[in-house]
Amino acid sequence: MLNRRNFLKVAGTATAETLLAPKIYALTALQTAPAQPIATNDHIQFALIGAGIQGQADTKVAVQVPGVKLVAVADCYDGRLERSKELWGNDIFTTRDYKEILARKDIDAVLIATPDHWHKQAAVDAMNAGKDVYCEKPMIHLYSDGPEIIETAHATNRIIQVGSQRVSSMIYAKAKELLASGAIGKLNMVTARWDRNSSLGAWNYTVPLDASTETCDWPRFQGSAPKIPFDADHFFQWRKWKAYGSGVAGDLFVHLFSGTHFITGTNGPTRAMATGGLRFWKDGRDVPDVMLGLFDYREGFNLSLRVNFVDGGEESEGLIFTGSEGTMEIGGNAVSVSRTPLQKEPGYTVGTFPEAMQKRIIETYREKYPVSHPSGTPSPGYEKYVAPAGYSDSYDHFTNFFSSVRTRKPVVEDAVFGFRAAGAALLSNLSMERGEVVKWDPDSMKLV
Repeated sequence: MLNRRNFLKVAGTATAETLLAPKIYALTALQTAPAQPIATNDHIQFALIGAGIQGQADTKVAVQVPGVKLVAVADCYDGRLERSKELWGNDIFTTRDYKEILARKDIDAVLIATPDHWHKQAAVDAMNAGKDVYCEKPMIHLYSDGPEIIETAHATNRIIQVGSQRVSSMIYAKAKELLASGAIGKLNMVTARWDRNSSLGAWNYTVPLDASTETCDWPRFQGSAPKIPFDADHFFQWRKWKAYGSGVAGDLFVHLFSGTHFITGTNGPTRAMATGGLRFWKDGRDVPDVMLGLFDYREGFNLSLRVNFVDGGEESEGLIFTGSEGTMEIGGNAVSVSRTPLQKEPGYTVGTFPEAMQKRIIETYREKYPVSHPSGTPSPGYEKYVAPAGYSDSYDHFTNFFSSVRTRKPVVEDAVFGFRAAGAALLSNLSMERGEVVKWDPDSMKLV
């Protein structure tokens, strides 16, 4: 089966003419069908639960994986059920009630892309019904969701993978390899951001003209959320309210945590503090549009996160890993390393001393640090690894998921990893609500 570790490869041809010049490497991925065709009756049949913007986008990628077939869709808005048939055929079974999908024996797996407050219940119901689960991030909406999802996965022996696709990315895999090799020395700081500057980026999604209690199953959508009269904005722009979503922390911080945790191998932070507020999009939402978070890791580094929905520029996502001998930056479909190692000599400042004192200090200094003349092959000061045009980590993430469904081998992002990433992200919301530092045990995945 296709696997991230199987297709990572570096084409080590430098574009520069000298050893001192920047090195640009091309990463190559094998994203093709298996050599042997898959029999019709060997297809994995899956269903989509939650056919909104993310759900339809996910499914468009998932159906590209060889040997899988979409057979059913559930959503609380009739228009999205109609659109699903337009996209994937009139033979697609559609329903407002996802339990009708779970009752079908011909469905092997489900893709859950509901609002956050439905993730736990849909995942638990699906696993109890014998279905494997791909659950969009964040895995949890409340901290109590995590243990229940993990325990259900163990009890039912079902596959569950969380949808932060960077865990399957060749770029992040290369970054993990570089960090482990000592490419930037000892890590001490990670700085990450995800900034936006548009109405759509701030979750002001279009509300359809026919939005009503006739076309929208409002009671089912609300689920465990506080009951209020039908509100089309709440239904179609649910990320703007904490009753259904998890704010910028659950939408975007969680991606940055997933990438950081994957690359560093950490279980998560031990302390968190956050600040921010609603600075611009004052449209009735009750979650911030600007958030800053600081996190302590016992491995000896700190993480700084930022999301700004009014940043005055183009959307920008990236992570910078700072070490004792250089920095590593992830941006777009590339990872680069820039090295400026610490000087081997500490240096001296003697210019303000009398000449006799200067001479004595320098003589002593040179006894301890003799003048050296470096030799050998110089190390490149800058290297960059670039994914091929058209590369999709989302495709790889679905490939890995469906491979696990077939082989029953562990997924690349299981419920424990998903809980640790989402649990860490939601510390930001908790810190802002309490106005204080909050503590977290990343091993037991509990608030302290």
